[in-house]
Amino acid sequence: MLQIIVPLCHYWKTFRPRGRAVLNRTLEVRFEQDEEVVAAALSHADRKQPAHWYLKGLLLPGGRKSVEPMAARVHPQNVRSAHQSMHHLVADADWSDQALLAAVAAQVLPPLSRKSAACHWIVDDTGFSKKGVHSVGVASQYCGRLGKTDNCQVAVSLSIANEHGSLPVGYRLYLPEQW
Repeated sequence: MLQIIVPLCHYWKTFRPRGRAVLNRTLEVRFEQDEEVVAAALSHADRKQPAHWYLKGLLLPGGRKSVEPMAARVHPQNVRSAHQSMHHLVADADWSDQALLAAVAAQVLPPLSRKSAACHWIVDDTGFSKKGVHSVGVASQYCGRLGKTDNCQVAVSLSIANEHGSLPVGYRLYLPEQW
């Protein structure tokens, strides 16, 4: 889900008045509009709140962008409930990543194309360092982010780009033979 949402996140910014992280009001309105697009693509009303927390957790400052630390940042009054809802959304809920990718593309591509025509296709692999072995696709393999072979997941993406930005239009997790 993280890679699919990144194009929406690129124009949302955060700032920290008095040590707290909040969204700028203008950007918060845009966030709410784009959040509706994401919620509709998830195709079930009870996924809206955990999707809101997840998106906000990605945008707020904080080192780890896994579910538990994000739950603590977005809903400190009830971390356990937020964690459970967000975890269900990303781990167990039945939603189409292709539908979400298409919804994000429909939202991001028009403003990106208004600035100039998309003129580049980018094929890239992205490695996600992992400490355990329970996530799908985790194996000892080359991780570009680390610049070495380590325990990680690797995904391959296809993006369309111009000089103003890029938009992933295809994304697949690479599964090593042992998977």
